[in-house]
Amino acid sequence: MSKLKSALVSGAVVVAATGLGLTPELIARLTHAQPQKVSAQAAHAEIAADPAGRQALFGDLHLHTGFSFDAYSFMGARTTPDEAYRFARGDTISYLGHQVHRSRPLDFTAVTDHSEYLGVLNQVEDPNSALAKSKLGELIHTNPLAAFLQIFSAGQAHKDLPELNAQAAQASAWRKEVEAAERYNDPGRFTTFVAYEWTSMPQLRFNLHRNVIFRGAPPEAPFSANDSQRPEDLWAYLEKLRARGIEALAIPHNSNASGGLMFDWVDSDGHPISESYAQHRAFNEPLAEVFQNKGQSETAPELSQSDEFSNFEVMEELLGGGASPVNGSYVRQAVGRGLVVQSKVGANPYKLGFVAATDYHSGLTDSAEDAYAGLGALSTPRGAELPSRELAQKLLAPRDLAHPKTLADIGKVKADEVLGAGGIYGSGGLTGVWAESNSREAIYAALRRKETFATSGPEIRIRFFGGFDLPADALSRPDWVKLAYAKGAPMGGDLVAQGAPAHAPRFIVQAAKDPQSGNLDRIQIVKLWLEGGDYKEKLFDVAWSSERRPDPKTGKLPPVKNTVDLKTATYANSVGATQLAAVWTDPEFDPAKPAVYYARAIEIPTPRWSTLLAVKRGLPIPAHLPATLQERAVSSPIWWTPERRVALKVSNRVGDPRTPALQRTSATK
Repeated sequence: MSKLKSALVSGAVVVAATGLGLTPELIARLTHAQPQKVSAQAAHAEIAADPAGRQALFGDLHLHTGFSFDAYSFMGARTTPDEAYRFARGDTISYLGHQVHRSRPLDFTAVTDHSEYLGVLNQVEDPNSALAKSKLGELIHTNPLAAFLQIFSAGQAHKDLPELNAQAAQASAWRKEVEAAERYNDPGRFTTFVAYEWTSMPQLRFNLHRNVIFRGAPPEAPFSANDSQRPEDLWAYLEKLRARGIEALAIPHNSNASGGLMFDWVDSDGHPISESYAQHRAFNEPLAEVFQNKGQSETAPELSQSDEFSNFEVMEELLGGGASPVNGSYVRQAVGRGLVVQSKVGANPYKLGFVAATDYHSGLTDSAEDAYAGLGALSTPRGAELPSRELAQKLLAPRDLAHPKTLADIGKVKADEVLGAGGIYGSGGLTGVWAESNSREAIYAALRRKETFATSGPEIRIRFFGGFDLPADALSRPDWVKLAYAKGAPMGGDLVAQGAPAHAPRFIVQAAKDPQSGNLDRIQIVKLWLEGGDYKEKLFDVAWSSERRPDPKTGKLPPVKNTVDLKTATYANSVGATQLAAVWTDPEFDPAKPAVYYARAIEIPTPRWSTLLAVKRGLPIPAHLPATLQERAVSSPIWWTPERRVALKVSNRVGDPRTPALQRTSATK
């Protein structure tokens, strides 16, 4: 490994590589060697192992195949769950006449096809089916977008379309989804989860979608938005499953396109959030997706005006067209609002960990900038109609993803078409977890305890701990990770003090670059706290590369040098750091005020996918799109609740089939 660099800022030091989990599995990932396979029994036992041995694993928990009715219709996808899992684990598959594979395997994946009309449109391939013989079947061929809208509208209105033969087709498709996940689940090497997307879209405009991830065996059929569009009903469904020993959680996504409804102050009936609502939501939805193909949902410039990095892959549009209000649509605001709600009702509905995904509808998950072409397997930009499935396949197909031939043509798509309206879409993200092993049990437990982080695409590795007893010299100790778990809380946890805190909490943060991406520019800590009945936020630069110093007047750190050559769409890792770390103490801590903290690691500038594609095609770089971007990773937060902490008593014990009690617990100073 190359020499690690670290900014000696706020106690930052060069640390042992083991702090970031450079385990045999990671070494295998970097060297393309195969890690030793472990048995399911061994993986089960490892859940109780020393947490200091947890490793960083990367995966995609939001991916569609041709079993999703939107992907099949106007997006032209024909991939199966089997092909999706094979591609994700690193196999070469045939796609649109090309042999394609990822540049490196993922550790885990969940195919999350829409539960609404799951596998129903695939019946059109059988010329003897009722759908193939119907006018709707003809419309699927001639105007697939119009067919999609007709079917989706009918489902949301609970209108039956007999020619779809929906019940039988859905049951068959769900069996195939489950069988594929079981077939490719390989503990120790590649983990799969049975999953689906619940696609609530009130007024056909507002995105309230959730991905439902099952820990193990799933139910006989999924609960869809055709059953109910109310999130409260989805939670009730999940709680009934738990009573049967079936454990699952839901992950909201694309809150940026929710029209402010995802993280509102009220429930589905317009009533102010109650303690009961807050508790049920917090338990059933412990995570939120902050990066993906259809824009990021961390924060927006309008909400975070002092955050110079907030203008990143911003897409403030409803999926059906029109502007999406920012208030109530972003995750940073949600965790701030959670402090406000908790101060009023005694429970926090938005105590969220962070994940990311691709949401690709091709079945092929690859979050790299050079493996994406804008319209690649997402949707027609701004709802424009496509005249035929053949054209849909050409326009919406990703480029050749075979590494290293990442910029080859597929279907002779015109780059200026791809770089038009579709350029507002970005490459997907990745979920990182700190888990004892690459197994369903260990990864699901990490999701439940929110020891997760989200990246905008690269495999940036980030660790984050907080505590009142963490020593200032922690990073100089070879066993600092073990110490941090023993004396502090990892990401997703709570700061705990015995009595009134005698001093401000300390935080340990460490990040390492993706070996296949740009160096790191800086690490920041984002703080939100309760102030006068509302929340406030502030960002702190805590570690950075090179000899820069903050401006004495503004406190802002100067930008890192931009090495991108726009003529060649290349960059140099001659600036930035391979690793950064710091021990940071909050200089403005008030023990009487509830607060929440999370860490964000940011790369140096690199070329955006649209720049890479334009240069490859010999076209001008689109003036309406960013030429470069700074990829990033964000940790899940750590919370401070003074005087009284309201929590959910939740059993994460592997194999525990009982319904975890939703109880309010109090702790005084």
